[in-house]
Amino acid sequence: MIGSERVAVVTGAGGRLGRLLCAEFVRRGRPVAAFVRSASDPLVSGPDPGVRPVVCDLTDERAVTAAFARVARESGGIAQFVHAAGAWGMSPLVDTSLEAWRALVDVNLTTAFLSLREATRHALVAGGGHLVAIAARQGVDGGAAEQGAYSAAKGGLVRLVEAIAAEHGHAGLVARVVAPSMVLFDGTSGSGVRADELAKRCVDLASPGDPAPNGSVVRLYGTSA
Repeated sequence: MIGSERVAVVTGAGGRLGRLLCAEFVRRGRPVAAFVRSASDPLVSGPDPGVRPVVCDLTDERAVTAAFARVARESGGIAQFVHAAGAWGMSPLVDTSLEAWRALVDVNLTTAFLSLREATRHALVAGGGHLVAIAARQGVDGGAAEQGAYSAAKGGLVRLVEAIAAEHGHAGLVARVVAPSMVLFDGTSGSGVRADELAKRCVDLASPGDPAPNGSVVRLYGTSA
């Protein structure tokens, strides 16, 4: 049980960025339902205070529907949502197999569709909410060479979020996209955005009061570190 308070849902919570997102929500006083892919994830065996792990295959429609329903039922509802699940990959177009294409589209776009659909359903029942999905520069400013599947999936994610905002903005639902360039974690350098800054901006956008327009794409490209 999470309790009677409305919660934030974070997908991809077992990854480095997902963990930062969970920690930022908790720091701001919001309990988190942290979606992870496997029961062996460290979040399952040793969850952080304020974080409830939810094991779910985000490419499985029945599993996603059931997981969101359970979270909504065992809490006060879903108020905030950040979709951080995804994976990067590259290969020359002529060497990209259908299997590789489907794998990247599934992990980056199908998971977003299923998760955003369920988050939208439950947020509307609860009277509205704030949804954020993490895209990438390749899906916003132009596809990258040897990244056709990834670029296409992230571009589709942007259009999906815009459509959600257009369809449900009148009902108190706010949906936005964050598009980072390279994400810089501790120990990495280069031109990009620091992971902790990205996490804070995502939580800002998933919170009431942020001035970014509904359906907008927020670019976070950063500078050299």
